Parts: sequence; C-alpha cells; structure tokens
Amino acid sequence: MAAVAAVLPFAVVSTAAHAVPTAQARLATAASKTPNRTVTAIVQFKPTFSEKAATKLVRAHGGKVTSKVPFIHGLAVKLPAKQAKVLAKDAHVVGLTLNSRVHSTGLDANRIATSYPKTTRADKLWQRGITGAGIGVGVIDTGIAGDQPDFKDAAGNSRIVANVITSPGAKTPGDGFGHGTHVAGIIAGDSSHRPVGDPFKGKYVGMAPGANLIAIKASDDAGNSTVLDVINGIAFAVDHKDQFNLRVLNLSLAADTQQSYKTDPLDAAVEYAWQKGIVVVVASGNRGTAADAVRYAPANDPFVISVGGIDESANNGRGGRADWSSTGVTQDGIAKPEVVAPGAHMVSVLAPSSAFQIMCPNCSLGGQYFKAGGTSMAAPVVAGAVALLLQARPTLTPDQVKALLAGTDKPITGNAPTAGLIDVERALYTQLNAVPAVNVRLAKNLLIDYANRAGVDISRWTRSTWSSAPGQFSASWARSTWSCGTCTAMGGAIDPQRSTWSRSTWSSAGEDASAEAAQYVQPAEEAEDTGSLDAPIPTDATELPADDATAPTPTTDEAPEVVQ
Repeated sequence: MAAVAAVLPFAVVSTAAHAVPTAQARLATAASKTPNRTVTAIVQFKPTFSEKAATKLVRAHGGKVTSKVPFIHGLAVKLPAKQAKVLAKDAHVVGLTLNSRVHSTGLDANRIATSYPKTTRADKLWQRGITGAGIGVGVIDTGIAGDQPDFKDAAGNSRIVANVITSPGAKTPGDGFGHGTHVAGIIAGDSSHRPVGDPFKGKYVGMAPGANLIAIKASDDAGNSTVLDVINGIAFAVDHKDQFNLRVLNLSLAADTQQSYKTDPLDAAVEYAWQKGIVVVVASGNRGTAADAVRYAPANDPFVISVGGIDESANNGRGGRADWSSTGVTQDGIAKPEVVAPGAHMVSVLAPSSAFQIMCPNCSLGGQYFKAGGTSMAAPVVAGAVALLLQARPTLTPDQVKALLAGTDKPITGNAPTAGLIDVERALYTQLNAVPAVNVRLAKNLLIDYANRAGVDISRWTRSTWSSAPGQFSASWARSTWSCGTCTAMGGAIDPQRSTWSRSTWSSAGEDASAEAAQYVQPAEEAEDTGSLDAPIPTDATELPADDATAPTPTTDEAPEVVQ
C-alpha cells in the first residue's frame, strides 16, 4: 500500500506540465549538492575502448562496475557524484547518465469507447483471417497476468510464449501493478475464449487477438523500474527474436530525464533493436503541447514509431487529438509523434488484485476489465496493428512498416498534419512505392554510429546471460520463464541506490466504469440461472478492397467475435 500511495491517483496531467532537468543538469546538480554521495550511472564508452580498460578507468575515479549494459558498449557503475561528473568528460567516454527512473504514459479520460479495432479498421482484417497469428509481440512493462482467459487460444493454450524478469527487485512473476496486463490486452486480448455463460465473452478484443505475447517484466512488484531494467528487457527481445518470432516491441513508458537521442542509452537500445529487425512502438507521452513534451526517451528517437493518443468521442464523435497527448519537436529538431491511435476510455484486461484495482475500484468492470487512458494505451493499438501487417506481409522491414502506417494515416482534428490516425487496412493493401520512405539520412545514436563504423557488434560485448527462472518466478501460464543472470549487481545484491536514483511508478489513471459495469449485472445473474447467454453479434461482412486480387488468402480460423 505504501507503493500505491506514491502514485498520484488518477489526476489528469496538465498540458502545461513542468519540465524536468536535462541529464546533464541532473548530473551537475548531484555533483554540486551532494558531491560525495554514491550514485548509480550508465557510462557509454567508445567502441574501441576495451571493457578491461573501461573498468580500470571507473576504478580510477573511485567507482566500481556493477554490471554491463546491453547494446551500448557501456557499464553500470557506482561512484561519487563529483567523480561521475569528472568521468563524463573523459575522452574515452561517449556519455554518462544517472540511472534515472522510467514511468508509464497512462492517465485518465472521461467516457468509455471500445471501438478502436473498428476505428483503425483492424476488424476488416479479422474477417480475412488476419489476427496476428504467429507473430510475437514483446511487452516491456510491469508484467502480464497471464492466467487470464483473454490470453489463451481456442484450444485453451496460453499465447504467452515467454515470461521474462529483468528487474532485480521483482519477487514474483505476473503483474502486481496492472499496467502491463492492460497494455497486453489492447495488443492481443481475446475475450471470445472466455467460458460459455460469461457475460464478458466476446465483448473486448485486442488489435491482434491471434498474436503471441512475450511478457518482459522490467519492474518490481510495485511498478518501480529503471532505464537499465528496460535496456535489459530490450536485450532479451533481441537475443530471442528468432526463437519467438518476436517482430514487435511495445514500450508504454518514458524516462524521466530529457536528453538528446544521440547520447541517450535507452534510445541507443531501441535503435539497436530496430536495426536487428524489430519494429519498436513507443508511447509519445502525456505532456500535451509543453515545450519538453517529446524530449524523453524512447519517444524522442527518430527511428522508432512514437504514438500519440486521440479521443474517439471528441469533436462530436468525429474524433480529435486528446489534449494530454504529447506533440511537438524534440531537442534534436524531430517532429513527434509519427502517428496517433485511440487512447482515451480504453477498456482492457485487469490484473486481479493489482494496484490498479485497489487505486480505483470504480474503474473495474466485474473484476475482469479496467477502464483507463493515455498514450500508454495508444501505443499498443499500433503494436497490435503492426502484428497484423507482419502476419500478412512477413517480409516487411521496420522502416517499411513505419512508412506504410505513416503514409496511409488519416488527418485528425487538432493534430499536426504529420501525425494522422492509423488505418491498418489501407496500410495492408498499399504498395511500398506509393508511400514516402522514412528514416532517410537520419543521424544514428552516437553509440550505434561509432559501433557501426568500427565494425563492432555491441551485443557481443554486453550480452546478458539468460536462463530458466528459479521456482518462485516460474509461471504455469507461460510456455517458458526466463530470468537475467547478469541483471543484478555484482555479488547478487540489489543495488540500494536504485531507490534513491531510479525509483519510479508505472501509473495509469483509471476512470469510473460503474455505469458500464452495471450492464453486466443482469446478464451475469441470468447466466447463473440458465447457464448460457445469447452469443455476441459477429462483425458484419464487408466488401473486399478493390485490389483484393493481391490480398492474402484467408485462413480457416474463425474471426473473433465483437460487439458492435
């Protein structure tokens, strides 16, 4: 309960949110005010500088290495704040960042509107058997409550193919906070597999209800996480990309320190995943039009797909940009986000007995679903759309996926013309030569650029050790459960500085769902009496696209049922 109390309960974030210090300013402040205080930092070295030499340099500044940092030729170190500032200026150091906290990007809205599969035209693809089947989507978040029926297939098997723990502070598998489960439900939930007679059967369906999920728990059980925890989660995704056909990675989170994407370690990690063929989808943030709205990793990286949120009920039902959705220009002059998707009034799977349910009981629908909103909820809409595209067109590269989504989007009221609402059906049937190329002539993150020019595979220098998780982490609902052998500090102890420099909460604001919950009371009572309910109404048949000759052949699987 102490951790829950640390979360600001369901307050709408003002569009005039206060800017926080830059990474450089935060380091300077720490060095000035508490010069002798031990801090934890992520240090990025030049690719030609060996690990042995880097370790020696850290020791020369009164520090010690606690672990390697995947992808960026870096080390996690502990040293006095004053020495951290000095080390940052060393010629062998590309960048030094205090291991800052990350937070989710969800907040509240007003009314429920669960029509996002129709708004994005995902339902048109379902009718042709395109449900994301066979595509793995990694969810780096607070975990997933994988025993919920929404994450099973028609045969009752779990679609969570891997459960991964990268936070040294986690004590259990699953999701004790609730954020990751809500996000996962938007990506790939499918209530049509709930038992006969369940009043929720067929009511709530995610964008890609046939996709597999890789649950990457990068937080402790109270939702506290750090940049390093997230980077290690990205490392797992890259290391096991082929094993799980992991083609998509969703990050509904943001670092709490603004920094140029060229030197930010989290931006380096997402760029590396992108280079390795993984489509990275991130939430743009909930700072509205504030000056620093889009200056936080990973949403400020120009290569990945950053997603803003719309309110489908705005503008007299025609939809419009949600005023909390971050939009603007990064510190490097990049317009963000690239696309927008529904993010307000989103109903998705609730992790039982999670902090979500405790913080807002009225946001719960029958203890099974939860209503919330924010760009945390808009990003998984796009991640699910990407899974649909990749099932139908598996040879698409990340750049091509981004080009198709951004090149076929639709203008939305109140939003910049460069960021429209995705139309996944239109994207599916559009030729690549009909949309502008993306990510052309962009400067890479300096760590990535240095490594490329030096011919260094940075994953080899910083690869984590993955193994089957110990008993307390094993999850019966996952086909495999993994833990990170090198994610803990040396000696096996959790770094106590995490709570000082790196504490965060993955808060997602809920909404009063009591009116919606009431509609299920009578059906639930009838189900108890009769043991059955009327089946949900199937999606109406529609005309195939004009270019249906090139359309994928439908599978024999039945399309998921949804309520109109």
